[in-house]
Amino acid sequence: MTTNPHRLPRHAVPQRYEIRLEPALDAATFAGSQIVTLDISDPTSEIVLNAAELDIYEAHLRNDADDHVEAVVTYDEEAQRATLTLDQQVEPGEWKLFCGFTGILNDQLHGFYRSTFTDIDGDEQVIATTQFEAADARRAFPCWDEPDFKAVFAITLVVPEDLLAVSNGAEVERSQIGDKVAIRFADTMKMSTYIVAFVVGPFEATEARDVDGVPLRVIVPRGKLHLTDYAMQCGDFCLRYLSSYYGIDYPGDKVDMVAIPDFAFGAMENLGCITYRETALLIDLANSTQAERLRILDVAGHELAHMWFGDLVTMKWWNGIWLNEAFASFLEMKATDAMRPDWKRWLAFAAVERPWAFEVDDLVSTRPVEFEVNSPDEANEMFDALTYGKGSAVLRMIEQYLGEEVFRQGVGSYLRTHSYGNTEAADLWAALNQASGIPVGEIMDTWILQGGYPQVDVDLEDGGIRLRQRRFLAEPDEADQTLWRLPIQVRGSVGGVPFDRRLIMDSDEAFVEVPGQIDWVVANGGGHGFYRTSYSDSLFVALTDDLDKLDDLERYTLIDDSWAFVENGQLNVADFLALVEGYRAESEHAIWQSIIGALGKISHHLVEDDHRPAFRTKVTSILNQVAARLGWDPADDDDLTRRMRGQVLQALGLIAEDQETIQRAREVFTAWSAEPSSIDPDVAQAAMFIVARHGDGATYEEFMRRHKSASSPMEEQKFLRALTTFGTTALTDRTITNLLDGTIRAQDVAWVTGALLGNRTTGAYAWELVRRNWDDLVEAMPPATRRRLVDGLPALSEPAVAANVQAFLAEHPLPGVAKGLEQKLERLRAMVAMRQRERDRLSEALN
Repeated sequence: MTTNPHRLPRHAVPQRYEIRLEPALDAATFAGSQIVTLDISDPTSEIVLNAAELDIYEAHLRNDADDHVEAVVTYDEEAQRATLTLDQQVEPGEWKLFCGFTGILNDQLHGFYRSTFTDIDGDEQVIATTQFEAADARRAFPCWDEPDFKAVFAITLVVPEDLLAVSNGAEVERSQIGDKVAIRFADTMKMSTYIVAFVVGPFEATEARDVDGVPLRVIVPRGKLHLTDYAMQCGDFCLRYLSSYYGIDYPGDKVDMVAIPDFAFGAMENLGCITYRETALLIDLANSTQAERLRILDVAGHELAHMWFGDLVTMKWWNGIWLNEAFASFLEMKATDAMRPDWKRWLAFAAVERPWAFEVDDLVSTRPVEFEVNSPDEANEMFDALTYGKGSAVLRMIEQYLGEEVFRQGVGSYLRTHSYGNTEAADLWAALNQASGIPVGEIMDTWILQGGYPQVDVDLEDGGIRLRQRRFLAEPDEADQTLWRLPIQVRGSVGGVPFDRRLIMDSDEAFVEVPGQIDWVVANGGGHGFYRTSYSDSLFVALTDDLDKLDDLERYTLIDDSWAFVENGQLNVADFLALVEGYRAESEHAIWQSIIGALGKISHHLVEDDHRPAFRTKVTSILNQVAARLGWDPADDDDLTRRMRGQVLQALGLIAEDQETIQRAREVFTAWSAEPSSIDPDVAQAAMFIVARHGDGATYEEFMRRHKSASSPMEEQKFLRALTTFGTTALTDRTITNLLDGTIRAQDVAWVTGALLGNRTTGAYAWELVRRNWDDLVEAMPPATRRRLVDGLPALSEPAVAANVQAFLAEHPLPGVAKGLEQKLERLRAMVAMRQRERDRLSEALN
């Protein structure tokens, strides 16, 4: 018997659910019945299972001997449990539990919920859909809502005949019941409750495409089929690629990718019925940026990777969420890189996902990637940068150390061994140990079971290179003695001859023998290591003199690590700007993304008003060479060059505030508004944000109108993001009002609020509005989205504002986001410290 109050007793275990549900969309309710086949192992007079916001009005047990045992139902609302007290003790064996129940279609984007949207004819439509991870299946039907209570699910939905209904299995039968139809779906494989799904509404589906025997469809709200071609391409490619990578056939009978108008996450890996936020699935290819196409391909790869890693083989308990999500993130990169190698996905990974993880993991308030999880609320807090970003980064690091084919063989062995079962991380390490002959578990435990990551200091000594590891922290602490088993590749040149060394560094120091006069050295060779590298002065100068000798990822790592050293006080901001000067001829968009991101942070946190003109001049001088090379009008450029053009132009308009760029952006936006196909999408997006940042009230109203009337989900979200960048307090007022009155959809309230806090000119004012309207804003955010609000807090680094933020949030905790809030407040303190330390240094340099 478990002592965890959030774990169910194990004497009654479900084997099969036969569920029948009839949603009433207009009334926002549903009626249900189910028969659950149970394996009862011990004599018992009660059955305990999960139920939340359900009324179980009937319950009884039967067995093959036709014994009938009635049950009285009582509820523990706090524990989200129902106890069925039996009128007699039942003996061990197979029993069937019969239940009748009713529930609500809530508006909180979890469980079985109701969503409304306006269709292409301007009419309001209603759908019912599901989101069960981590523990919300219990809001749709009484169940054993823990991942290792795997069972078969047989779903029947009773719906109006003019609506489309889908679930995990293929439709196998339908029968008329008055003006409704009962649709029965094929039995699922044995699986966890959190990946059960059903969707009902005015949807339409593409024709099924045969993908090696698996029917693949994209399902959308009526009128949006023209936005599905690219998702179908991505789904087709990723399904084939992943089946080949794993060496295992797809475990379901079909794949439906379903676009949901209101959705708390990006997507959800329900077996055979994958649900997506519309912006992660639907796209107008002719008017899309490379980043938008990349997102759809990434998300398709991620969710389809879960069909094996997560659905076929599942974690035993929620402490294992990280492995599910980290591995799916890792495989999404591989699938994207396989379909579009020209997009250099691993370089983009280093520039986006890995820094996301670094920014949490360099805090004292970080957590281990895997830690003890007791409650569903704690499980929900695991969907963060450490689970996705750090988890996938350390998997990539160990894959590169072991070799890609050895790693793939170990993963395939793990999945075949544990198919339809539940595992822990140690089971994967065991498979990789066997495939490689290397003690992978001993290495990975230091990365997964303790928080933080190392900095490696690199210096020359007679006969070679001295490496020292210490923990990297946003606010350094020399007393911290944490160590890692660190897979390192050291690469460099001796007298013009290249050398390469690999080692596992398992103490605080290591010496790498390299005879001869070393020209230069990189201690994160290939750039795949999840650590920072700091070089002695002579080695740093040698690297900056030989940037052309470094791989793309190595050049990226040098600039990214250097900015991290500015943030924690190891490097002067003026020295960082001098390093940036050496990158003027850089040709990789991801590296410019890092440089521009750092320039944006300098602008936000460090530039005094009276030095802003000098800083704008500095930024313009840094960007002018690449901007002149790229121009405004693409020729036969590749996708990444087009993306880089948009990034550079946007930086000139927003950070440098170059007047010529601003005026040209207004002209481009006008031309794009008249004829979208006349302007490159990345240039059009840059122009949109420049126009918004420098726009007035009339511009704001135009952007809001176009947000509401957008022809695609991507365009709708783009205009909404732009609305957060306007630079006056009056327009901030309007956006807060739109959040509170429902003009902006509930799924977007949290991230829009966070974006307002991150606005350089109006963020402090936005904080005052947020503080005054705190309760109403929090109430407007579905619980699963609230973590997005706190993302904007580190931008509020003016000391008096930061103190106000800290004091207010000490008295007003944000439900379900305790750890994330703690981390963002620590990051805020680090930004305040950087501001106080570096502002004068920057002013002196600009003078």
